[in-house]
Amino acid sequence: MTELKGHLLTPLVEENLVAVAGSEKAHRVSYPFFVAFISLLNNMELVKKLHVVATKGDKKAELTREEILHEAQNFTQITPMEIDILFKLVDVLRQTGRVTYHDLEVLAPIEVEKMPYSLQTIKHMADSKETRSNFMGVLESAYRFALGAIAGATGATAVYPIDLVKTRMQNQRIGADIGELMYKNSIDCFKKVIRFEGVFGLYRGLGPQLVGVAPEKAIKLTTNDFMRDKLHPKTGELPLWGEIVSGGCAGASQVVFTNPLEIVKIRLQVAGEIMATERVSAITVIKDLGFFGLYKGARACFLRDIPFSAIYFTSYAHAKKGLADENGYNSPLTLLLAGTVAGAPAASLTTPADVIKTRLQVVAREGQTTYTGLIDCARKIWKEEGGRAFWKGAPARVFRSSPQFGVTLVTYELLQRMFYVDFGGRRPVGSESKLSRADLPPANPDHIGGYKLAVATFEGIETKFGLCLPKFTNPLASVAAS
Repeated sequence: MTELKGHLLTPLVEENLVAVAGSEKAHRVSYPFFVAFISLLNNMELVKKLHVVATKGDKKAELTREEILHEAQNFTQITPMEIDILFKLVDVLRQTGRVTYHDLEVLAPIEVEKMPYSLQTIKHMADSKETRSNFMGVLESAYRFALGAIAGATGATAVYPIDLVKTRMQNQRIGADIGELMYKNSIDCFKKVIRFEGVFGLYRGLGPQLVGVAPEKAIKLTTNDFMRDKLHPKTGELPLWGEIVSGGCAGASQVVFTNPLEIVKIRLQVAGEIMATERVSAITVIKDLGFFGLYKGARACFLRDIPFSAIYFTSYAHAKKGLADENGYNSPLTLLLAGTVAGAPAASLTTPADVIKTRLQVVAREGQTTYTGLIDCARKIWKEEGGRAFWKGAPARVFRSSPQFGVTLVTYELLQRMFYVDFGGRRPVGSESKLSRADLPPANPDHIGGYKLAVATFEGIETKFGLCLPKFTNPLASVAAS
């Protein structure tokens, strides 16, 4: 053994060769035992992979003999005798009857110069991803920013009419001096806009929205992906708190673009409610507000966007995982469904903050209540209109946000698939289908065709040559019996 495979023997294994073979009579080693021992040494890297798969990346987890035997059914190169030898070696370290990843490293430490060429390549690729330059990270963020801008503009255009109806419903106030309400409900508002302003009235203020929504959605998506990459552990999955923090940071980062965009958009959307001699445009609104005026209601914007993104991106990640197929792949339809479903709780639960933000950013007309700040606005709405006023426009907000983010996220993920560039980071979850056994490369490099050719060759073997294996029923016999 020391002569044939000495280069793979660690000092611990070499010292305990006789002890491991002690179960054999008079320390005589049978030929099958000898072959299995050599095969185990050759397959130690595969045994490590088996442990990682069985524990889902938890290197501290302990596996019993039964658990390893069960998982080894998916790794045909590892035999039961090899597993028995493995536990004999582990018993030399500690007699617990369980194996950890650390035990495997002690028995066969990873040394690049002792690896086969293919494993060396994988190791160097993994090291390059862990030590990629900051410049590559900046390029990846710029790449995501550009795709996020396109996706954001697509999603905003698709649902802008619903957003206009939502804004007008939220701005509708009740008071003694107001008189009759202009809109009875969201459907009535939709009909009246078309009747008095035409179909293009539903897209009033879309221009500034598209100019602003590109950087807004881009920085939101980029920040979420960036934070998820930074908080993602080297092994295993991103914990729940990491998903929430990543989403919250994404929501906070977008306010620098969101608040000016929202206040200009809202004032243009409500401009059509009254007859005005002077045409209201985005430029006139910006001139009237000034730079600091563009950030009026920013605290309410933070109050809305941080919890919205924390809820949305967390829900989206779990919905996407739940809708993936057995190979972990997400089709465009499942991506759209996951994005739409995740938007419902995020949009509905943050409606009160959105109502307050809208009231602070809209210019109050004669006879309407004015507000001095976030708390003052909340108190006056509660006192004059009751608690139900905080949920005004909630249905329209859900029907707008859910499909908008569904369209935005499916566009964003599909663009990453279509124009994929490897920056050394992580690919989006669900963008790749896990390989089946038929798609795996051959274990033997001399075997041309691999498992795919073998599957095609042996397909239907149970019915060929007149065979009828025990696990299959004979259709002729069942017909004769009937």
